[in-house]
Amino acid sequence: MNAAAPIFRRLALIGFGLIGGSIARAARAEGLAGEIVATARSAKTRARVAELGIVDRVLESNAEAVKDADLVILCIPVGACGAVAAEIAPFLKAGAIVSDVGSVKAAIVREMAPHLPSDIHFVPAHPVAGTEHSGPDSGFAELFINRWCILTPPEGAHPAAVEALRAFWTALGARVEIMTPDHHDLVLAITSHLPHLIAYTIVGTADELAQVTSSEVIKFSAGGFRDFTRIAASDPTMWRDVFLNNKEAVLEMLGTFNEDLSKLTRAIRRNDGEALFEHFSRTRAIRRGIVEIGQDSAAPDFGRPHPPMAKKAE
Repeated sequence: MNAAAPIFRRLALIGFGLIGGSIARAARAEGLAGEIVATARSAKTRARVAELGIVDRVLESNAEAVKDADLVILCIPVGACGAVAAEIAPFLKAGAIVSDVGSVKAAIVREMAPHLPSDIHFVPAHPVAGTEHSGPDSGFAELFINRWCILTPPEGAHPAAVEALRAFWTALGARVEIMTPDHHDLVLAITSHLPHLIAYTIVGTADELAQVTSSEVIKFSAGGFRDFTRIAASDPTMWRDVFLNNKEAVLEMLGTFNEDLSKLTRAIRRNDGEALFEHFSRTRAIRRGIVEIGQDSAAPDFGRPHPPMAKKAE
């Protein structure tokens, strides 16, 4: 799948955790950029990125990193994107594409677009892929293979820029879909954000249950709870920002969930086995549908299995 020629002459990655590191590894493996430059907030992370040797230059300044870059991708928490957009705006090359990897899109458009010059192309993106690991060592080139990447170009975005970013993500192995920012946020609220909120809640409840010790929760953890702990181990800064920036959609889905939970509560209280069986049968069919379209995985967190090396670190 190696590209015959780079899609972009220079790729700048702002932030270098799981997603940024995976983009760098995959883009280098596929020859998608003539040069890859990266920056990270801490000196320790920048030093580690340099040690890894998977980018051409590691820079301290975001402004310096974006100079002459044809594609700039912000791989940082959603809450930081607006300030960074304002910081890099004066240094962006005319005609450059600016994107991101956040799992909330309406807020990204709202926070970033006002700062960006009219002569650059803003095409937000969300690669629906990940693990619970973070940091520069957590990335791997295969992360995006057969995963979805959703592009949410604002109204009036240049078709050629959208197509160039689609080609980039396709070359990384992803399947690309285009949605409006608002529709993306509603879809992800139910498929990703609400499940994470439930996982954080269940694991927190177990931790606070006085009659069961923490050691017993860990020792006798059954499969379902283990799955929840994997999801709840995801980066806390990222998920704080997700919930604060997709508040309306999450609250809407949470209200629906609470109504359904109340129905199940009543069914259990009334010994209504028929209602329980009907509900479980319906949800089992949804699970089968997910498996049939190839979205099944051993790792529930965004549905992405770990590579062999990552498994050893768990």
